[in-house]
Amino acid sequence: MAILIQPARFRIARLWRSSFPEGSAPSLSNTQACRPSRGATDENRSSERRRSHRRRAVVTGIATVGIWMLIHSAARADRLDAIRQRGVLIWGADQEGGGPFVYPDPADDDRVIGFEVDLAGLLADELGVRAEFKQADWNTLPEFLRSGVIDVVLNGYEWTPDRAAFMRATAPYYIYELQLLAREDDDSIRSWDDLKQSDETRPQISVLSSSSSEAYLKQHLGDAVEIVGYQGNTDAMAQVRQGVHAATLEDWPIAVFYKNQPQGRGLRFIGEPVGRGYYVMYVAREEERLADALSGAIDALYRDGRLKTLYEKWGIWNATQAQLPAATSELKALQVSGSASGAIEAPHGLGVVRRYWRILLSAAWMTVKLSVFSMPLAIALGLLIALGRLYGPKLLRPILTIYVEVLRGTPVMLQLYFIYFLLPMVLPMSVRPYFGPVIAAVLGLAINYSAYEAEIYRAGLQAIPKGQMEAALALGMTRRAALRHVIVPQAVRLVVPPVTNDFIALFKDTSICSVIAVTELSKQYNVLANSTGAIVELAAMTALLYLAMSYPLSLSARWMERRMETGA
Repeated sequence: MAILIQPARFRIARLWRSSFPEGSAPSLSNTQACRPSRGATDENRSSERRRSHRRRAVVTGIATVGIWMLIHSAARADRLDAIRQRGVLIWGADQEGGGPFVYPDPADDDRVIGFEVDLAGLLADELGVRAEFKQADWNTLPEFLRSGVIDVVLNGYEWTPDRAAFMRATAPYYIYELQLLAREDDDSIRSWDDLKQSDETRPQISVLSSSSSEAYLKQHLGDAVEIVGYQGNTDAMAQVRQGVHAATLEDWPIAVFYKNQPQGRGLRFIGEPVGRGYYVMYVAREEERLADALSGAIDALYRDGRLKTLYEKWGIWNATQAQLPAATSELKALQVSGSASGAIEAPHGLGVVRRYWRILLSAAWMTVKLSVFSMPLAIALGLLIALGRLYGPKLLRPILTIYVEVLRGTPVMLQLYFIYFLLPMVLPMSVRPYFGPVIAAVLGLAINYSAYEAEIYRAGLQAIPKGQMEAALALGMTRRAALRHVIVPQAVRLVVPPVTNDFIALFKDTSICSVIAVTELSKQYNVLANSTGAIVELAAMTALLYLAMSYPLSLSARWMERRMETGA
C-alpha cells in the first residue's frame, strides 16, 4: 500500500534507476540529455493511469458494499426501536370500509373517527408515541406493510392461516361474529335454512370481498348460494335494501353500528350470530418485538378496563369480549401448532402456479366475457352516434355532442357506480334481482367506450370525400342508402385499426369493474395477493394472462394497418 500512495515522480525515478547498473544511473534532475524518451514517459503515464483507475474501482466497490450494508442493516433494523425513535406509530386502514372501524368524521371531512382510530391512539400511548393514520385500499394493506410504508395493519383484519404465513399477528383485540341481514319486507328469508332450500335460482348473498363472511359462506353453504363481493360493507347492504340481493352477511359490529343509520334501515337481523373469529393487527413477519409490544398493550388495555370503555362507547361490547384473554392463549396455541405442523407456510414459486392457475384462468375468462360482450355494443352505439352528429336532425346533434363529452369527461368508475347502484332504484322490484354486476359492467363499459368509438367513426366519416355522397345521390340513391352502401363501408375500413386498439385497451379497463363486485382478473389477483403474499408469482401470472389476451389483437391491428398501407 505504501508503494501505491507514493507520488508518481518517485515511482518513475525508481523505474529509471532500475534500468541501469547499480550506481551508474544518470540523475533525472541534473541532466536534460539523460531524460527518458517521450515514448517511455507516455508508457509510464499510461501505466500510472491504469493503476489509478484500479484504485478508484477498488475504493468505489468498497464504498458501494458499505452503503449497501448500511441500507440493508437499516431496512432490517428493529421496527419497534425505529417507531420509538421517530415518536410515531403509522397504522394503515381503509376508511372506505366505514363504521365503526375507520370512517370520515361527518363534522370534519379531514378527520377520521371510529373505534380503531381510538384504539390506535391508546396503543400508541402504551408505546410512548403518537398514532398516525395512513389511508390504503383494504386489499392492498399487506403490500403497504411489506414495503415499510406502514408499521401495522389495523382495520378489522381477521386472523387466517394464509395471512399468518407471511405476516406476524398480534393478540386479538376483538372477537367478532357474523350476522345475517335481510330486507324487512322480504318474508322469503326468516332463517338460515331458507337459504339452503333447493331452487332453480340460488339466492345472492352480498359480502365484503376477501372477508371472513365470504369464507364462511363458501365453507357452510357452498353452491347453495351465489356470493357477491363488494369493496365496502355499505355497498353490500345497499344492494340488499334495493332488492338486488336476497341478504348480506356482515360482521356483528358493522350490523349493530348501521342498524339505526340510513345504510342499515330497512334491514333486519336473521337468526343468531355465527362464525366466531378474531380481529388481530398484523406487522411484518420478522418484527416479533413489535408484535409482542402491541399484544402487551392490548392486554394492559383489557386489564385496566380501558378496552371495555372504548367498545361500550361505540356500542360493540358484548359478553363474548370477556373471553379475550382465553382467545389470546387459544390463538397463540393455534399459531404454534400450525407452525410446528408446517400448516402455516407461505406458498412460493411453482407452488403458487400449481395452486392458483385455475382461479386466475377463470377470472381471465370473466375479463374476456366482459370485453367481448361490451365492445360490439360500444361499436354499434358509437357508429349510430357519429352518424347522428354528422347527418342527423339538427336538434339531435347537440344532444349527442353532450352525450359524448360527458362520458369522455367523467371517470368510468363513477359511471359504473351510477348504473349499478342508482339505476336499480327506478327499476321495478321484480326486475332488480336480474340486474346483476356482470350486466351492469357490460352496460357501463359499452356506454363509456361508445363515446370514444363515436369520435373515431366521426373522423372516419369525415375522411371520406364529399364527392362520394354527391356521386351516390346523382346515381339516384337515397341519402340513407348512400350512407349504408357507400360512405359507412369506406369509413369502417379506415377505423378498423384504431377500434382494434381500443379493444385491446378494454381488456385492461375491465379491472375497474371490481368496484361493482365483478371478480375479473385484476380483482382476483388482488384477492390472492392479499391472502397469500405471493405478489411476484401472482403478478407474473396475471401479466402473462393479460398478454395472452391482448397480443393476438395487437398482431391483428398491425396486419390490418399493413393491408391498408398497401391498398390490398
